[in-house]
Amino acid sequence: MIKRKLDRYVQVLNNINDDQDKYLWIMDFGKNSKPMEDENRTRYFEVAGCQSQTWLVPHFIDDKIYFTADSAALISKGMVCIIADVYSGSSAQEIKEFDQKGFDKMNLTALLTPGRNNGVNSMLKKIKYYATE
Repeated sequence: MIKRKLDRYVQVLNNINDDQDKYLWIMDFGKNSKPMEDENRTRYFEVAGCQSQTWLVPHFIDDKIYFTADSAALISKGMVCIIADVYSGSSAQEIKEFDQKGFDKMNLTALLTPGRNNGVNSMLKKIKYYATE
């Protein structure tokens, strides 16, 4: 399920020719994502290593993990919301077993600054951390 969801985002981004348009699509995705409850914007849920404040919250329901996410910056919000959607509804085991190198197909290194790419890596590490809790 994780791979299928990720492949959908890869396909969407690969169908956008201009890097600026990809960047705008990611920001719009974040802008149109469900807002996070204020009480979840805590240090515990904050993703360390992001250039702007970013939060990733796990919700454990019936052996599955669902994620809500938010960020103070639209590009970070778009990325963390994509990552949250890709992994939501998966079991901890599925998350642990998924090779996160699959995100390389999004070609983010060419699109995002090195600092933003580090933030994406921090988001992915936080997902793995929640799967091992």
